[in-house]
Amino acid sequence: MMKTAILDINGKKTKEIDLPKCFSGKIREDLIAKVIETEKTKQPYSPSPVAGKQHSASGIINRRRHVWKSSYGRGISRVPRKIMSQKGTQFNWVGAEISGTVGGRRAHPPKILGMINTKKINKKENRIAFISALSATANEKLITKRYEKLKNKKMAHLPFVVEGKITGLRTKQMLESLKKILGEVYETGIQKKKIRRGKGKLRGRKYKKNAGLLLVIGKNEKMKMKGIDIVDSENLSIFDLTKGTLGRLTLYTEEAIKEIGEKMEKKI
Repeated sequence: MMKTAILDINGKKTKEIDLPKCFSGKIREDLIAKVIETEKTKQPYSPSPVAGKQHSASGIINRRRHVWKSSYGRGISRVPRKIMSQKGTQFNWVGAEISGTVGGRRAHPPKILGMINTKKINKKENRIAFISALSATANEKLITKRYEKLKNKKMAHLPFVVEGKITGLRTKQMLESLKKILGEVYETGIQKKKIRRGKGKLRGRKYKKNAGLLLVIGKNEKMKMKGIDIVDSENLSIFDLTKGTLGRLTLYTEEAIKEIGEKMEKKI
C-alpha cells in the first residue's frame, strides 16, 4: 500500500494517508494510446453529392455512330456533354460533369464515411487505462521523463495531495500557496501562453500554451482559476490526466483522493 503526505496551504505536512490501490497499478501505455485513438474526432467534410450535376442536361447522349444526339463520328472527344442549343440534328454542346471539364465534379473528393471514427474499447481495458493514468501521476520517473525541466528538481510527496481549504482561496492567495506546495516545480505547473514560431502564426494557431498543472477537486468542492486546469473527481478522465502523454503534474485535494478510491472500488 502506497502512502503519501497531506499538505496544508503553506506546503507543510499535516498527516499521512494510505493511497487507494488504483494509484499503484501497473502502467499500461499501450491501453492509454488505444483509448486516445478511440476518442479521436474529425469534422467530416465533402463536396455536395450533386456537385457538377446541377445543369439542365437534355437527355442522355447515345454511344452509337451516326444516330441523332450522338457524339461519335463528329470528330469530338467522347466526354459527357450538356446541350447549350440545338438546330435540327446539330447541337451546340460542351463537356460537363467529369473532373476534366469546366464546372465538373472533383476527381477523388473526400468521403464522409472515411472520416467517422468507429473504433471502440472494452470497459475493462478502459478501466485499466484510467488506473494507469492515475498511477503515472504518482510516478516520479514518468513525470521527469515528460518534463525536461524537472530532471534535477526535488519532488518529495507524490502524488501531491492538499487539504480542502485550498478551494476557498482567491487567485493571488492560491498562487502563493502553490509556490509553497510545489516548490521548485511551480514554474512548470503554471500555464504560459506564447506566440508560436514559424508560419503556424498565419494559419489560425498563433498562440501556444503548455499543459500546466491539473487540480483535481471533490465533486462538492467548487473553484475557478486561470493558469491551471481544474476538474472534479466525478468528471475526471484519461484525457485530463494525460493531455498528450503520461505523467502529468497533478495536485489532488484530500476529498478527491477519497472519492476516486471509492469510485474505483465499486467498479471492481
